[in-house]
Amino acid sequence: MSSERGSFSGKIGFVLAAAGASVGLGNIWRFPYLAAKYGGGMFLIIYILLVLTFGFSMVIAETSIGRMTKKSPVGAFKTFGNAKWLKVGGWINVIIPLLIVPYYSVIGGWVLKYLMEYLFQNGSTLADDGYFGSFISNGLSCEIYFIFFALITLFIVFNGVKNGVEKVSRIMMPILVVLSILIMIYSVTRPGAIEGVKYLLIPNFKNFSLMTIVAAMGQMFYSLSIAMGILITYGSYIKDDTSIEESTKQVEIFDTLIAIIAGLMIIPAVFAFSGGDAEKLQAGPSLMFITIPKVFDSMGFGNIIGILFFVLVLFAALTSSIALTESVVATITDELKTSRHKATIITGIITIILGTLSALCYGPLSNIKMLGMQFLDFFDFITNSIMMPISAILICILTTYVIGIKKIEKEVCLNNKAFKQKKIFAFMIKYLCPIFSIIILISSILNTFGIIHM
Repeated sequence: MSSERGSFSGKIGFVLAAAGASVGLGNIWRFPYLAAKYGGGMFLIIYILLVLTFGFSMVIAETSIGRMTKKSPVGAFKTFGNAKWLKVGGWINVIIPLLIVPYYSVIGGWVLKYLMEYLFQNGSTLADDGYFGSFISNGLSCEIYFIFFALITLFIVFNGVKNGVEKVSRIMMPILVVLSILIMIYSVTRPGAIEGVKYLLIPNFKNFSLMTIVAAMGQMFYSLSIAMGILITYGSYIKDDTSIEESTKQVEIFDTLIAIIAGLMIIPAVFAFSGGDAEKLQAGPSLMFITIPKVFDSMGFGNIIGILFFVLVLFAALTSSIALTESVVATITDELKTSRHKATIITGIITIILGTLSALCYGPLSNIKMLGMQFLDFFDFITNSIMMPISAILICILTTYVIGIKKIEKEVCLNNKAFKQKKIFAFMIKYLCPIFSIIILISSILNTFGIIHM
């Protein structure tokens, strides 16, 4: 099916699509609450250092493997041998997005629901105590919004790489940036917000701890879409004259700036709302659906800001959902030798089935649990805490000991492109990236089962 393999029109198309994959719910709500919980400016500095080293090396490796093979994850891994672990590594990179897309689409459905309520001038209702809990326990409502969000994603992927994925990224990403800046300006100019700005941007070494490093590593991993199969898939669509190193830097800059802007959107606003109480920011996932509506309700023009904010979050969720779905569709197309349209339909059926479990897990299916977790939490745990770190370790092994670092460097230097940071890449991918991945794996498991607390 090589004839059906699409490609990006050029570097801009790849950068916007890859940035869209990276800029998702993790940037908009996960980064602010982790930054608030683990030291503000101290967390930010460590996060940026990790992005420039660990993140840079992993993105380079995965993108190069994709372009080198012109295949999706399973085919890419199999290209370098028939060892059993290579096949497992390829399939892990497909199973991860296949499990993430359904529950991610459920959360996307929640975002869609909140946007609709703001559009109908019901912002004050969203701020009521118990509203969010009541909504997610309503199985039918959750299922409808989940399916609608999933269908939007599938429709875009159905239309192909250039006419679907790239075209939507070219439209959504600039709008996302503009909305982010507008909301950030509004947030930082609220009375009392300056303390939140200082907390995020000025490092305080008293706030440093080992868990600050571990949390920053986990967020960087999640934010840059590392070890999900996305970067290998997108790499397979890159033309040979595109500079992988320059593109990677641009994706990292874009992703990090959006994360910082998201922090400046949320942390100062919550500081102003709470009178400087940082505990209000540490609400985790509920921050976006419980705390933020209360913050907007207390502001002037709160309903308008609510509309803009949830349009922003919706676009961020869609660009990431598209990237995850594209990775699955590409693999089904390559491995089953079928058309993109059939592969999208197959992916859609799997998404609806698995997503329904997550959509109903706080309502009709609340009594059914996996390892003591609701379906949505279980899928999140098994992918982010277990499979992604394992996938990263396998990619490091593949790059270092099977393909060889020199061949990756040669791919980056294709068409006489310079690889300015090849020494950093070689050291990181061989030594530190696998160690960091092991740390993330172990700490995530221990945290999930309450042995340590992150």
